[in-house]
Amino acid sequence: MPLFDLPLDQLRGYISAVTQPADFTEFWDSTIAEAREFPLNATFVPVENYLSVIDTFDVAFAGYGGDPIKGWLHLPVNRSAGTRLPVVVQYIGYSGGRGLVNQDTKWAQAGYAHFIMDTRGQGYGGLLGETADPHPSAGEVAYAGLMTRGAGSREDYYFRRVYVDAVRAVEAAQSHPDIDPARVIIAGVSQGGGITVAVAGLVAGRLDGVIAALPDVPFLQDFPRSIDIAPRGPYPEIAAFLGRHRDSYEPMLAVLNYFDGVNLGSAATAPALFSVAQMDDICPPSTVFASFNAYGTGTGTGTQTAKDIEVYRFNNHEGGQEHHWIKQLQFLRTLLAG
Repeated sequence: MPLFDLPLDQLRGYISAVTQPADFTEFWDSTIAEAREFPLNATFVPVENYLSVIDTFDVAFAGYGGDPIKGWLHLPVNRSAGTRLPVVVQYIGYSGGRGLVNQDTKWAQAGYAHFIMDTRGQGYGGLLGETADPHPSAGEVAYAGLMTRGAGSREDYYFRRVYVDAVRAVEAAQSHPDIDPARVIIAGVSQGGGITVAVAGLVAGRLDGVIAALPDVPFLQDFPRSIDIAPRGPYPEIAAFLGRHRDSYEPMLAVLNYFDGVNLGSAATAPALFSVAQMDDICPPSTVFASFNAYGTGTGTGTQTAKDIEVYRFNNHEGGQEHHWIKQLQFLRTLLAG
């Protein structure tokens, strides 16, 4: 895949035209408050993982609407008694779920508590999932996939439920006695990266303890540009829908504005390490830079939110992979030592 988006010097200065709806903050305040009316009911059941150096727990907690959300919690066996660990709360890429019991334990291998949230209604591609989405948009016309599910209204849109689940996942992780609730790191690749950006913005002023965000080639950013230029991946689901429903473009964008990482991440205060791949035709680099450049700029505190971005010039959507994980480990080591 050749370089198809803006040159790097223009990417670094690219600002999305996306703007926040007038009632954006009120919408999310009420959404989070509504979710918290349901008891969290977080449970952690020890399970056999066939690994001698990691303990694993089968997690369940109440997400959006009180719906049961699954997850895994991995802890290093050699943790000191009475010592609470920083936790990495991980969100999963599009179509994937939490996977098998020992499929991904890398953060626990590095000495962190590792909390993986299953994504409701996914797990049909890539990693397996076990969490249903019991809120189908009955009778609503949508394109195959999840990107247009419930997109007729901000209240019914699929990612409203997912973002709430993701905030509640942080609260569930904080409730475990071996986890330090004041040292939470949120992380994810692609869709997981987009959820990371959203949560970083949603917890600001609503939940303490998130100290870092690691959005890796994030999806769900700068919807208008992504729909226009992404030739591959989930964004074309929206374009295909609009190709048949020609009068739906403006109404759909009005809904998507509430879920765009450019808008959500602007409120973030947690230091962030982003990554972007310049040949990425699933999450185009300009859309990632739109998110990075907006991140932390709307806090109103007068203090610049610390952030950095790693650029992988010759990579597509796989991004930096194992090379970037080393960057993340270095970033967190420096942050936690400060």
